[in-house]
Formats: sequence, C-alpha cells, structure tokens
Amino acid sequence: MNVGNICQRKTITVDQRAEIAVAARLMRDRHVGYLVVVGNEPGTDLPRPVGVLTDRDIVVTVIAKETDPKTLRAGDVMTLNPVTVGESDSVERALQEMRHSGVRRVPVTGSRGELVGVLSLDDLLEFLAGQIQNVAGAVRNERRIEGALRP
Repeated sequence: MNVGNICQRKTITVDQRAEIAVAARLMRDRHVGYLVVVGNEPGTDLPRPVGVLTDRDIVVTVIAKETDPKTLRAGDVMTLNPVTVGESDSVERALQEMRHSGVRRVPVTGSRGELVGVLSLDDLLEFLAGQIQNVAGAVRNERRIEGALRP
C-alpha cells in the first residue's frame, strides 16, 4: 500500500505572503490546526509545499511572544522546508519518516514535487486498524471453516 492511497487529497493551503491572521481564520473556518504553505516554482503553476503552519506555531511564535500579528505573514511563522513524502512511497516509509522527524502530519507530493495531499497519523491509524480487522477476519473465517470441515 502506498501513501497516495490513504492520504487526504483535499488539502488546505495558504500562500506564504498571507497575513498570519488570515491563516488563523482559515484554520478556524476549516476546523484544522495545520496548513500547508505553498509557493509556485518559477515557470510552473504547480503548488509546491514550502512550509507548514500549525496552530501551535501561531501560539508559540506570535501570541506567547506578544508579537503584533498584523506585522507577520505565514512565511514568517511557518516551519521551512517541511518533511514530505511522495504519493508512491510506502506506508512503512512514511511512518519511519514521521517518527524520525517527530511530526504528526506531512505534505504528500507528486512526481513533479507538487502538493497532492496530506498524510496524518490519523490516516495511518485508520489504515492499520483496517489491516488488523482483515487479519482478525481471516482468523475467524479459519475457525468457521475448520468447524464445518471437522465437526
């Protein structure tokens, strides 16, 4: 199974030049705590992840330091050069990368480096839970067949 099969394809993005208050409102309106900050590579219109911005980033960098949010842009607060995984990467590789980097979400990129989705630990847990259900079903089915063949 690869990342592209389980990631969320509806991504919520913000331009790095957007005011931080705009990003915060976007988080509130869309009920998320994570935005992929995008920029376009010169000569292309493909959105590429250049950073990520979390609600925690805003609290720790802006609110806790009592910085005027009107003076900041998403690009000022975001985490630069985010860890990404490719949509054709294995789930195992994505888990290893997330664990190694200590992150709960990663942007997913296509073959040209363009943003195609976001993979979260929730997505991975849901996938793994489904795999565990398949194993449990196989065991139940084995018992049922054994019982029918050898009463």
